[in-house]
Amino acid sequence: MSFEKTSVQVAVRIRPITSEDLVNLPTRFQKSVLSTAPYAPNQVIVAGEKKQYFSYDYIFGPDSTQKDVYDRAVLKLIDKFLEGYNVTILAYGQTSSGKTFTMGTSDNDLIDPDDKGIIPRAVSTLFSSMESAQYKTRKFSIKVSFIEIYNEDLIDLLGEGDGESRPQVLIREDSKGNILWSGLQEIKVNSVEEVISHLTRGSLNRQTGATDMNAKSSRSHAIFSVTLAQQKFISSGGSSPSPQPDQKSGVRPPSRSNSRLSRRFDEGEWVSVTSKFHFVDLAGSERLKRTSAVGERVKEGISINSGLLALGNVISALGDPNKAKHTTHIPYRDSKLTRLLQDSLGGNAQTLMIACVSPAEYNLVETVNTLKYANRARNIKNNATINAEEAGWNDVEHLQTLVMRLRNEIKILKAATGVINSNGTSTNGTTSGRTTPSLNGTTTPSLNGRTTPNLNGRTTPSLNGRETPSFTKRSSTPSFSGIPITSQHSQQLSQQLSQQQQQQQKNQNINNKDIELLEDQLQQLKRSYIKLSQRYAKTSAELAKHQDNDVNNNNSNVGDRNSLSVIKEVDDDDDD
Repeated sequence: MSFEKTSVQVAVRIRPITSEDLVNLPTRFQKSVLSTAPYAPNQVIVAGEKKQYFSYDYIFGPDSTQKDVYDRAVLKLIDKFLEGYNVTILAYGQTSSGKTFTMGTSDNDLIDPDDKGIIPRAVSTLFSSMESAQYKTRKFSIKVSFIEIYNEDLIDLLGEGDGESRPQVLIREDSKGNILWSGLQEIKVNSVEEVISHLTRGSLNRQTGATDMNAKSSRSHAIFSVTLAQQKFISSGGSSPSPQPDQKSGVRPPSRSNSRLSRRFDEGEWVSVTSKFHFVDLAGSERLKRTSAVGERVKEGISINSGLLALGNVISALGDPNKAKHTTHIPYRDSKLTRLLQDSLGGNAQTLMIACVSPAEYNLVETVNTLKYANRARNIKNNATINAEEAGWNDVEHLQTLVMRLRNEIKILKAATGVINSNGTSTNGTTSGRTTPSLNGTTTPSLNGRTTPNLNGRTTPSLNGRETPSFTKRSSTPSFSGIPITSQHSQQLSQQLSQQQQQQQKNQNINNKDIELLEDQLQQLKRSYIKLSQRYAKTSAELAKHQDNDVNNNNSNVGDRNSLSVIKEVDDDDDD
């Protein structure tokens, strides 16, 4: 399994001053406070009370186009996705900073081609790559899903039905620690047009609303996911070039038929690779005073800011060098947003974060906060791996056919070995147990137990009394099923047996390593259990001690009250 340790890539996109800014913002706060240095293209300069400098992997100024962002920062991630890596692109920033525009989440046919965002461009590139010569021998299957987090509720934007009738979406974790979304509908697609139609339909179901800062403000976090399942042939030599599949290549998933399984083992194997591409369009952070939100908008704003706060805490725990040295717990479970992005931040994924900011001085505080979070995110380390496994391990028919075939091969090998041994021939083709005539002129016992003449002219008694050489009529070459097993056949069988033994030894070593790993995990669990038991006992003892102190204090208070009562009665008697 290929393993790659990478850092989260960060791009900053500065949107231009818009006509709405000129109308809605105070005149003295309309000037731009962000700029880029020509001598440092990956550095952004903030001209506030004091100049601040931030460096990132990519900087896109106000004049940058959608194509610039895609070609420089996103295009190479498509190749990683096709290799089998999980990929995540998330847009982060304050409300009205251009996140949805950059991602292209609200794409439709009316949008100008030059204004197309990342999602439609990535899908187009993906289908074009699958049809290229480089991937023509692979078999692909693509599914899409669309989910939003609205007021901490997970909603399937492509699900059938409305409201309560939709299946409940739950977050699960498998045995390997990978995050799964159960109950989410995944729709199979075969073209770019189908993907865009589902994206448009889901966007229409997404929660949006008008605020003072954005007439079409997203009121939820949205994640559009593309799941790519592919099968590629790996030859026995480890090279990737594969033979032409039996059936025509396409996006239709391959069948694990017996015809494919009938190939010889030494030709190679089919490997299943499943990768996911998450396009995350986060709702923008906002100040209620700035947005003038009321009623339901207030509740939405609070929920949005809570999720972004949890995301900021995760980024700080993973990316802040000062906290990373002492932090052992990453607060993924503080919100559903961070739980869904657990693999993308510090997990198994290639991640690109696009921080969208406004250059206006009026938004200076939010802009600096966004740049600081983006700067911390660059320090996050991900452990990306190719999600591959041998094809058919989840297919019962495949496994049954494989077992029957291995049994037949073992039976044939055992039968061939038994015939060879019974005919007195070892695996290297030589006879054993009897002597043969010598070529050096001396007499040797014949194959029938009697002496035979040597080859130098001297004679010895023969079976029939005549002075003629006598040899057994029995063939020295054994046969199997009427076919002679020659020395070459015997050597091939020996090689096959040796390969089988080597493979069994390799599998045994792998099993031993797995057992050792499980034993280590068991020992760690035992040690953790002992520590927890000791802490529990200590805490229980302290609790009991505090309870005893409380009881003693109560008894002392009761005794004091009784003493006061007695003193009072004595005083009353004296007065009488």
